[in-house]
Amino acid sequence: MFFKTKENDVPRNIPGHIAIIMDGNGRWAKKRGLPRSFGHSAGAKKFKEIARYCNKIGVKYLTVYAFSTENWKRPKEEIDGIMNLLRDYLKDSTNFKGENIKLRFIGDRAPLPEDVRILMENSERESDDATGMTACLALNYGGRDEITKAVQKIISEGINEQDITEELISSKLYTVDYPDPDLIIRPSGEYRLSNFLTWQSAYSEFYFDKVLWPDFTTKDLDRAIDEFNRRNRRFGGV
Repeated sequence: MFFKTKENDVPRNIPGHIAIIMDGNGRWAKKRGLPRSFGHSAGAKKFKEIARYCNKIGVKYLTVYAFSTENWKRPKEEIDGIMNLLRDYLKDSTNFKGENIKLRFIGDRAPLPEDVRILMENSERESDDATGMTACLALNYGGRDEITKAVQKIISEGINEQDITEELISSKLYTVDYPDPDLIIRPSGEYRLSNFLTWQSAYSEFYFDKVLWPDFTTKDLDRAIDEFNRRNRRFGGV
């Protein structure tokens, strides 16, 4: 996909699938003397902004790390705040309505509150007919947990050892319907994946930025895409 930038009107290659680790909400709030919940709220608003921009420039898939399997270790008050924020987001009738964006979720839904699971299902169903970008939220998601569950499925189906292939394993993952990410972005100054898309990231390009997620702008995203365009992706070849 090519999109002409406003700055120089030069076509550039837009990654088909961008994944983002939305990191730095708590630190953003702390810097301002605010409760961590304010940071999560600002981060949710930023997701909407960046998702709309990705849809505008031609990104086909956007996957964001919203809540990990490890995040349950956080204080109960913070977890409750995140769940309430998720409820508010899913109930918001303005979320991507009329923007042709399909909303999807990956992760283990079972431990999530029942009303949240119902809201997630409703949001997916309401956006079923969208043909534009797919916005995918990783909720209660962990890369190792995902692979573990995929192996468990294979064993339960009695599949022979010689029939186990990379393609088979991929077909048992939450992301079976999505291509692997071309570009993974992590703001906030951390330089790790933190159990995000462990299997799918084998040949992804990584981009790390020191800006905290609530301060991440469309210009920051443009810089990440420009850097992506300077990379030479050989996938093991010459």
